[in-house]
Amino acid sequence: MSSPSPEPKASRHPFAAPDSSLARDTDVVVVGGGHAGVEAALAAARLGADVRLVSFDLEKVGEMSCNPAIGGLGKGQMVREIDALGGAMGQVADATGIQFRMLNTAKGAAVQAPRCQSDRHRYREEATRRVQDASGVELVEGAVTGLILEETQGVLGVRGVRLEDGVELRAHATILTTGTFLRAIMHTGESKASGGRVGERSADGLSGDVERLGLRLGRLKTGTPPRIDRRTVDFSVMGAQPGDALPRPFSFLSDPRSFPSLQQVDCHITFTNERTHRIIADNVHRAPMYNGSIGGVGPRYCPAVEDKIMRFPDRERHQIFVEPEGLDTDVLYINGLSTSLPAEVQEDFLRTVPGLERAEFLRHGYAVEYDFVQPSQLADSLQLQEVPGLFLAGQINGTSGYEEAAGQGLIAGANAALWIQDRAPFVLHRHEAYLGVMVDDLVITNPKEPYRMFSSRAEYRLLLRHDNADRRLVARAAEVGLVDKARADRVRAKEANIDSAIRLLGGARDPHNKPWLEVLRRPGETFDSVAAAAGVGELNELSLECREAVQIDVKYEGYIARQADDVVRMAKQESTEIPRDLDYSTLDGLASEAREKLMDLRPRTLGAAGRIEGVRPPDVALIGIHVARLKAAGR
Repeated sequence: MSSPSPEPKASRHPFAAPDSSLARDTDVVVVGGGHAGVEAALAAARLGADVRLVSFDLEKVGEMSCNPAIGGLGKGQMVREIDALGGAMGQVADATGIQFRMLNTAKGAAVQAPRCQSDRHRYREEATRRVQDASGVELVEGAVTGLILEETQGVLGVRGVRLEDGVELRAHATILTTGTFLRAIMHTGESKASGGRVGERSADGLSGDVERLGLRLGRLKTGTPPRIDRRTVDFSVMGAQPGDALPRPFSFLSDPRSFPSLQQVDCHITFTNERTHRIIADNVHRAPMYNGSIGGVGPRYCPAVEDKIMRFPDRERHQIFVEPEGLDTDVLYINGLSTSLPAEVQEDFLRTVPGLERAEFLRHGYAVEYDFVQPSQLADSLQLQEVPGLFLAGQINGTSGYEEAAGQGLIAGANAALWIQDRAPFVLHRHEAYLGVMVDDLVITNPKEPYRMFSSRAEYRLLLRHDNADRRLVARAAEVGLVDKARADRVRAKEANIDSAIRLLGGARDPHNKPWLEVLRRPGETFDSVAAAAGVGELNELSLECREAVQIDVKYEGYIARQADDVVRMAKQESTEIPRDLDYSTLDGLASEAREKLMDLRPRTLGAAGRIEGVRPPDVALIGIHVARLKAAGR
């Protein structure tokens, strides 16, 4: 008599794929359920791909591992671009935000950016729901321990992943969005543990397979601050930071009439002091982020508090932002206080801060060190140049931040689907999007620190404003199928309304016989004031989005035209491709530093070569002459 068959493993998640379905091949497998993984899976599915998303824990899909906030300078522009390309981040942020602010409103339109404080639990639930409900996406819970490597016509490629239990998830394209989990180690003072996030494991097997593919890895580190109990904080001695009186959504699809949907709350600000600094300085030798016991480099623009104290010894105080993690929790995120100091030292120095004297810790801060893949090995589609079928997105590419990860995920997911369909890759250029700036920066560098987006990285930032992301990108997205025709029609109608309003302002005249368009160009004048004075009914019926667009287009017309001319002037360099096998050692006249960088990074175009640190304009001109000679010789 035969033994009974073992019972199939029961999943805690009703939306997880049953084991019996895993044997079939899929188009795309996405490894990792963070912000990059979510956008990668959704983008590939929008283009018709059959997608599996596999994660350690399906209850952590869309998890906000660190700061419970979306957007910020440079980052907010990227979220609006993700939305214009059909991505989910903006809509998820709008549905779960508990404070919305427009940053830099006292400055010009080019550097203004939206930010929101999020309810981190609701954010995760909403992100999970969107993946769960997406047609063509299947969720799988499991630990990926390796890649399925197969050789085709002498080229080693990736055909999916292998799970810890031996199950193979075979796919035509594989996207790794592993975050901080590759060979990850967490540090708090002298104690350390394997894992990329508290309570979660490290992905140790994948790094070995990546190295076997001949890819170069690096090591980075990052930190996170303590979480404390709101009930033990004295907010009366802190400065309140409310959101905007008239909040603006991230998504162009959100209805401003029913926005925001959740209760809005204040954040608070307090400061370190001399006592705080003394405790940290006395114990800094016990901080792995500072004392050199962790491999890799940490983020320069979001340093650990011990770094700040030691690098700026004359500064009397540093800002600390006390931010709620949600409406139904007492957990507070102490922004600006990332640390790897021992737990007892964290408790000592935190309680010297005004308002936090009796703070009770819910989680101590810690540091994480992890592997990443040097991104210069990527094509601008985020596929590995030498490994067919393997795409990378997020912190595995040396970046930092939810927004950077989500943007890369969308680009990688779209291009994985397009590659399978034998279609041209979807590539955004530097003058088209912050996402294009980011990808271009990555593929021409080997980061020495986690890459973070800032508006200063974009030379055409006046063209890449947050307000015009839909006007820049929806048509591009519609061309490949990332958004539908209705979305494209909506933007065309918006453009028609903007053009009509500008014509009306140009045709109507003020009491001095000046066109109202000229009046609007004057400092201090706004669209609303001019529209009210002009008495043209159609102008007063324009939406807030269109009013804003008209005002910016008119006031910045000359500057925008000059940047557009710059784009045209640089187009020749950006389109002049450099042969991949060009022997830079034969080019007499190249500076030695430039030759070394060019041989290592292999820029695709003259424009990319000019953006490499250490490559001077004469070097670019020399390469251009050589490329022209090769072309003339038919090579």
